[in-house]
Amino acid sequence: MIELDRVSKRYDGVGVPAVDSVSLAVERGELVGLIGESGCGKTTTLKMINRLEDPTSGAIYVNGEDVQAHDPVQLRRGIGYVFQGVGLFPHCSVQKNVSAVPELLGWESSRILERVDEVLSMVGLPPEDYRDRRPGELSGGQQQRVGVARALAAKPEVILMDEPFGALDPITRAELQDEYTRIHRSLNLTAIMVTHDMSEALLMADRIAVMKDGNILQFDTPRALLNQPEHEFVRQMVELPKQRADSIEDLMDERSQ
Repeated sequence: MIELDRVSKRYDGVGVPAVDSVSLAVERGELVGLIGESGCGKTTTLKMINRLEDPTSGAIYVNGEDVQAHDPVQLRRGIGYVFQGVGLFPHCSVQKNVSAVPELLGWESSRILERVDEVLSMVGLPPEDYRDRRPGELSGGQQQRVGVARALAAKPEVILMDEPFGALDPITRAELQDEYTRIHRSLNLTAIMVTHDMSEALLMADRIAVMKDGNILQFDTPRALLNQPEHEFVRQMVELPKQRADSIEDLMDERSQ
Protein backbone atom coordinates (compact mmCIF):
# COMPACT_ATOMS: atom_id res chain seq x y z
CA MET A 1 0.00 0.00 0.00
CA ILE A 2 2.90 2.36 0.86
CA GLU A 3 6.37 1.61 -0.43
CA LEU A 4 9.61 3.55 -0.11
CA ASP A 5 12.39 2.35 -2.40
CA ARG A 6 15.89 3.57 -1.43
CA VAL A 7 14.61 7.03 -0.58
CA SER A 8 17.10 9.73 0.42
CA LYS A 9 16.72 13.38 1.31
CA ARG A 10 19.59 15.87 1.36
CA TYR A 11 19.23 19.54 2.24
CA ASP A 12 21.47 22.16 0.67
CA GLY A 13 24.44 23.07 2.83
CA VAL A 14 24.06 20.04 5.11
CA GLY A 15 26.84 17.48 4.91
CA VAL A 16 24.87 14.39 5.91
CA PRO A 17 21.51 13.27 4.49
CA ALA A 18 18.39 13.73 6.60
CA VAL A 19 17.15 10.40 5.23
CA ASP A 20 19.63 7.92 3.80
CA SER A 21 18.47 5.24 1.33
CA VAL A 22 15.40 4.15 3.30
CA SER A 23 13.34 1.24 2.00
CA LEU A 24 10.05 0.41 3.69
CA ALA A 25 6.86 -1.41 2.69
CA VAL A 26 3.60 -0.97 4.60
CA GLU A 27 0.86 -3.48 3.89
CA ARG A 28 -2.80 -2.56 3.48
CA GLY A 29 -4.47 -2.32 6.87
CA GLU A 30 -1.23 -1.98 8.82
CA LEU A 31 -0.38 0.63 11.41
CA VAL A 32 3.37 1.18 11.30
CA GLY A 33 5.23 3.14 13.96
CA LEU A 34 8.23 5.24 12.90
CA ILE A 35 10.34 5.93 15.96
CA GLY A 36 13.71 7.43 16.81
CA GLU A 37 15.51 10.35 18.40
CA SER A 38 14.83 13.95 17.42
CA GLY A 39 16.49 14.70 14.09
CA CYS A 40 16.74 11.07 12.99
CA GLY A 41 14.68 11.68 9.82
CA LYS A 42 11.33 10.22 10.80
CA THR A 43 9.21 13.34 10.18
CA THR A 44 11.06 14.05 6.92
CA THR A 45 10.28 10.50 5.83
CA LEU A 46 6.60 11.01 6.63
CA LYS A 47 6.45 14.32 4.76
CA MET A 48 7.95 12.80 1.61
CA ILE A 49 5.05 10.35 1.34
CA ASN A 50 2.55 13.13 0.64
CA ARG A 51 5.10 15.45 -0.98
CA LEU A 52 5.34 18.06 1.74
CA GLU A 53 8.99 17.29 0.97
CA ASP A 54 10.34 15.71 -2.19
CA PRO A 55 13.11 13.09 -2.05
CA THR A 56 16.54 13.77 -3.47
CA SER A 57 16.63 10.22 -4.80
CA GLY A 58 14.59 7.03 -4.69
CA ALA A 59 10.88 6.42 -5.29
CA ILE A 60 7.73 6.39 -3.17
CA TYR A 61 4.56 4.52 -4.13
CA VAL A 62 1.07 4.76 -2.63
CA ASN A 63 -1.36 2.10 -3.77
CA GLY A 64 1.09 1.14 -6.52
CA GLU A 65 1.39 4.65 -7.99
CA ASP A 66 4.51 6.81 -7.91
CA VAL A 67 3.67 9.91 -5.85
CA GLN A 68 5.90 12.02 -8.12
CA ALA A 69 3.42 11.41 -10.93
CA HIS A 70 0.69 13.23 -8.98
CA ASP A 71 0.08 16.90 -8.39
CA PRO A 72 1.13 17.44 -4.74
CA VAL A 73 -2.08 19.25 -3.78
CA GLN A 74 -4.31 16.56 -5.26
CA LEU A 75 -2.17 13.85 -3.67
CA ARG A 76 -2.54 15.40 -0.20
CA ARG A 77 -6.31 15.63 -0.53
CA GLY A 78 -6.42 11.84 -0.84
CA ILE A 79 -4.20 11.16 2.19
CA GLY A 80 -5.30 11.92 5.74
CA TYR A 81 -2.73 13.81 7.81
CA VAL A 82 -2.82 14.30 11.57
CA PHE A 83 -0.43 17.11 12.46
CA GLN A 84 1.74 17.52 15.51
CA GLY A 85 0.02 20.27 17.49
CA VAL A 86 -3.32 19.67 15.69
CA GLY A 87 -3.16 22.64 13.25
CA LEU A 88 -6.87 23.52 13.26
CA PHE A 89 -8.11 26.77 11.72
CA PRO A 90 -8.73 28.83 14.89
CA HIS A 91 -11.44 31.14 13.51
CA CYS A 92 -13.47 28.36 11.89
CA SER A 93 -16.03 26.12 13.53
CA VAL A 94 -15.37 22.45 14.13
CA GLN A 95 -17.72 21.68 11.24
CA LYS A 96 -15.76 23.96 8.91
CA ASN A 97 -12.44 22.46 10.00
CA VAL A 98 -13.60 18.89 9.44
CA SER A 99 -15.28 19.67 6.10
CA ALA A 100 -12.26 21.44 4.58
CA VAL A 101 -10.99 18.61 2.36
CA PRO A 102 -14.41 17.31 1.21
CA GLU A 103 -15.27 20.88 0.18
CA LEU A 104 -12.03 21.15 -1.82
CA LEU A 105 -12.91 17.84 -3.48
CA GLY A 106 -16.29 19.23 -4.56
CA TRP A 107 -18.57 17.04 -2.47
CA GLU A 108 -22.24 18.03 -2.31
CA SER A 109 -23.22 20.02 0.78
CA SER A 110 -25.61 17.38 2.09
CA ARG A 111 -22.96 14.69 1.79
CA ILE A 112 -20.40 16.89 3.57
CA LEU A 113 -22.73 17.62 6.49
CA GLU A 114 -23.56 13.95 6.85
CA ARG A 115 -19.89 13.01 6.81
CA VAL A 116 -18.95 15.68 9.37
CA ASP A 117 -21.50 14.30 11.82
CA GLU A 118 -20.37 10.75 11.08
CA VAL A 119 -16.67 11.33 11.80
CA LEU A 120 -17.33 13.51 14.85
CA SER A 121 -19.39 10.69 16.30
CA MET A 122 -16.63 8.27 15.35
CA VAL A 123 -14.05 10.16 17.44
CA GLY A 124 -16.37 10.54 20.43
CA LEU A 125 -17.59 14.12 19.90
CA PRO A 126 -21.42 14.31 19.67
CA PRO A 127 -22.00 16.52 16.60
CA GLU A 128 -24.91 18.43 18.10
CA ASP A 129 -22.60 19.55 20.92
CA TYR A 130 -19.40 20.23 19.00
CA ARG A 131 -19.98 21.06 15.31
CA ASP A 132 -20.55 24.79 15.96
CA ARG A 133 -17.75 25.31 18.48
CA ARG A 134 -14.40 26.86 17.64
CA PRO A 135 -11.04 25.28 18.53
CA GLY A 136 -10.43 27.78 21.34
CA GLU A 137 -13.54 26.46 23.10
CA LEU A 138 -12.16 22.90 23.18
CA SER A 139 -9.72 21.09 25.44
CA GLY A 140 -6.46 19.78 24.00
CA GLY A 141 -7.87 16.28 23.77
CA GLN A 142 -11.02 17.49 22.02
CA GLN A 143 -8.93 19.48 19.54
CA GLN A 144 -6.89 16.37 18.78
CA ARG A 145 -10.09 14.39 18.21
CA VAL A 146 -11.19 17.05 15.73
CA GLY A 147 -7.80 16.72 14.03
CA VAL A 148 -8.36 12.98 13.63
CA ALA A 149 -11.91 13.60 12.37
CA ARG A 150 -10.57 16.05 9.79
CA ALA A 151 -8.03 13.48 8.58
CA LEU A 152 -10.80 10.90 8.16
CA ALA A 153 -13.40 13.19 6.58
CA ALA A 154 -12.67 12.50 2.90
CA LYS A 155 -12.56 8.72 3.48
CA PRO A 156 -8.83 8.25 2.75
CA GLU A 157 -7.29 4.81 2.70
CA VAL A 158 -3.96 6.16 3.96
CA ILE A 159 -3.37 8.15 7.16
CA LEU A 160 -0.09 9.84 8.13
CA MET A 161 0.32 10.94 11.75
CA ASP A 162 3.12 13.10 13.15
CA GLU A 163 3.32 12.81 16.96
CA PRO A 164 -0.49 12.85 17.06
CA PHE A 165 -0.86 12.46 20.84
CA GLY A 166 2.42 13.90 22.10
CA ALA A 167 1.09 17.09 23.70
CA LEU A 168 -1.70 15.46 25.70
CA ASP A 169 -1.89 14.50 29.35
CA PRO A 170 -1.36 10.76 30.02
CA ILE A 171 -5.03 9.86 30.60
CA THR A 172 -6.29 11.69 27.50
CA ARG A 173 -3.41 10.29 25.49
CA ALA A 174 -4.27 6.71 26.47
CA GLU A 175 -7.94 7.28 25.62
CA LEU A 176 -7.10 8.64 22.17
CA GLN A 177 -4.61 5.88 21.47
CA ASP A 178 -7.35 3.32 22.14
CA GLU A 179 -9.89 5.35 20.15
CA TYR A 180 -7.67 5.67 17.09
CA THR A 181 -6.70 1.98 17.19
CA ARG A 182 -10.39 1.03 17.21
CA ILE A 183 -11.14 3.36 14.28
CA HIS A 184 -8.10 2.11 12.39
CA ARG A 185 -9.20 -1.52 12.66
CA SER A 186 -12.85 -0.83 11.87
CA LEU A 187 -12.04 1.16 8.70
CA ASN A 188 -9.09 -1.03 7.62
CA LEU A 189 -6.88 2.03 7.26
CA THR A 190 -3.21 1.99 6.32
CA ALA A 191 -1.22 4.31 8.57
CA ILE A 192 2.26 5.46 9.47
CA MET A 193 2.64 7.12 12.86
CA VAL A 194 5.73 9.10 13.82
CA THR A 195 6.39 8.99 17.55
CA HIS A 196 9.28 9.37 19.97
CA ASP A 197 7.49 7.20 22.55
CA MET A 198 8.41 3.51 22.33
CA SER A 199 5.59 2.54 24.72
CA GLU A 200 3.09 4.14 22.34
CA ALA A 201 4.59 2.35 19.35
CA LEU A 202 4.66 -1.02 21.12
CA LEU A 203 1.02 -0.67 22.17
CA MET A 204 -0.42 0.61 18.88
CA ALA A 205 1.69 -0.52 15.93
CA ASP A 206 1.60 -3.77 13.97
CA ARG A 207 5.24 -3.17 13.03
CA ILE A 208 7.81 -0.60 14.10
CA ALA A 209 10.66 0.97 12.13
CA VAL A 210 13.44 2.21 14.42
CA MET A 211 15.41 5.06 12.84
CA LYS A 212 18.78 6.59 13.68
CA ASP A 213 20.84 9.09 11.68
CA GLY A 214 18.53 8.84 8.66
CA ASN A 215 18.63 5.03 8.50
CA ILE A 216 16.23 2.29 9.52
CA LEU A 217 18.07 -0.02 11.93
CA GLN A 218 15.26 -2.55 12.29
CA PHE A 219 11.72 -2.90 10.96
CA ASP A 220 9.83 -5.59 12.79
CA THR A 221 6.89 -6.55 14.99
CA PRO A 222 6.80 -5.32 18.58
CA ARG A 223 7.40 -8.85 19.81
CA ALA A 224 10.46 -9.30 17.58
CA LEU A 225 11.91 -5.96 18.66
CA LEU A 226 11.48 -6.89 22.30
CA ASN A 227 12.88 -10.40 21.94
CA GLN A 228 15.44 -10.03 19.15
CA PRO A 229 16.80 -6.48 18.84
CA GLU A 230 19.34 -6.41 16.02
CA HIS A 231 21.20 -3.28 17.14
CA GLU A 232 22.32 -1.88 20.49
CA PHE A 233 20.30 1.29 19.90
CA VAL A 234 17.16 -0.79 19.25
CA ARG A 235 17.78 -2.73 22.47
CA GLN A 236 18.09 0.52 24.41
CA MET A 237 14.89 1.87 22.88
CA VAL A 238 12.75 -1.15 23.71
CA GLU A 239 14.18 -1.49 27.22
CA LEU A 240 13.47 2.14 28.09
CA PRO A 241 9.76 1.66 29.01
CA LYS A 242 10.67 -1.23 31.31
CA GLN A 243 13.51 0.77 32.90
CA ARG A 244 11.13 3.64 33.61
CA ALA A 245 8.58 1.29 35.16
CA ASP A 246 11.27 -0.33 37.32
CA SER A 247 12.53 3.10 38.42
CA ILE A 248 9.03 4.12 39.50
CA GLU A 249 8.61 0.85 41.39
CA ASP A 250 11.96 1.36 43.17
CA LEU A 251 11.01 4.91 44.08
CA MET A 252 7.69 3.81 45.51
CA ASP A 253 9.45 1.11 47.55
CA GLU A 254 11.87 3.69 48.96
CA ARG A 255 9.03 6.02 49.94
CA SER A 256 7.10 3.23 51.66
CA GLN A 257 10.03 2.32 53.91
